[in-house]
Amino acid sequence: MDDKELTYHPTEATELRPFAVMPEVEAIRTHPLYCKWYARLKDCETDREYCRHGADHLIGAARIAYIMVLEQGLPYSKELIYATALLHDIGKAAQYECGDPHEVVGEGIARQILSDIDGFTDQEKEQIVHAVREHRRYDRSSSELGRILYAADKASRLCFDCDARGTCSWPDEKKNMNVRI
Repeated sequence: MDDKELTYHPTEATELRPFAVMPEVEAIRTHPLYCKWYARLKDCETDREYCRHGADHLIGAARIAYIMVLEQGLPYSKELIYATALLHDIGKAAQYECGDPHEVVGEGIARQILSDIDGFTDQEKEQIVHAVREHRRYDRSSSELGRILYAADKASRLCFDCDARGTCSWPDEKKNMNVRI
C-alpha cells in the first residue's frame, strides 16, 4: 500500500469544516475551581494502576455520548454533551480523599462552576448537574442525559486492552471487552 492510499484527498464536492472551539466548554476547563479539583484528582491518581479519570477519559466519554446523541437524533447540543462529560468525574478526588461519593460532590462543584458560565440556559445547567449526579447508575428514574452519560462513561473504558484487567474489582459482566458505541 503506498502512502497516497493512506492520505485523505478531498474532492471538490467535499468541503471539510475546521473544528470549532466550544467557548462554554473552554470556560469550564479553565475555570479556577475546575482546575483546582482536576489537579487534586490527578494527584490522587498518580500511581493508580486502574482506570484513571483524566482528560482522555473525559473527552472519550464526551465523544461517545455525542455519537449516541447524533445516531439517536436526540436534542442535545455538542457543547452541552462535552460540558457534562467534562464535569462528570470532577468530584472523584473527594472520593479518594475522604470516601464521599464523587457524583454527590461533583454535583455541587458542577453547580458552582456553571453559575459562572454564560452560554447555557438555567434549564441546561440543571440538566448537566442532574446528569453528573446520576452518571453512576442506569435506571428508568434517571434522566435521559444521565443515562447517556452512564453508557458513554462505561463504553469509554477499554477493559479489553487493560494490563490491570485481571486484578480489577469490576465484575466481568461490567467490563468493556468490546469496542462499543
